[in-house]
Amino acid sequence: MIFAPVIRRAAYANAPRPADLALQRFLMGALETPARAGTTAGCTVTHDDKSTTLQLDVPGLARDQLQISIEGNVVKLQSVEGAPRQVQRAWELAEDIDAAASTAKLENGVLTLTLARLVPADKSVQLVVH
Repeated sequence: MIFAPVIRRAAYANAPRPADLALQRFLMGALETPARAGTTAGCTVTHDDKSTTLQLDVPGLARDQLQISIEGNVVKLQSVEGAPRQVQRAWELAEDIDAAASTAKLENGVLTLTLARLVPADKSVQLVVH
């Protein structure tokens, strides 16, 4: 039997601290199998008409310790050298990503990447009949 990690709160605390929740989700993700659709260890993926959202637990890392690059339909995340922990992940999406319309937000140890889908440009040309 596998025991799940538990983060205990002090008796005087009424609500869990957000950083504790992020760490607990990270630890729980390490024990889970990626059988749930859209979820892998420490990462949740959701889709809608206009974007794909990735939520990744990265406790202990600051904004300046993360590098995110987008090329075509591939997004890469890695921590910088000297960061307290090393992270290196990549995702390949079905459609190209609009880097200018995409956003990254780090809050309480959770990195949220909102990756906008690139709308294909209309390349049709109308000819004038003479």
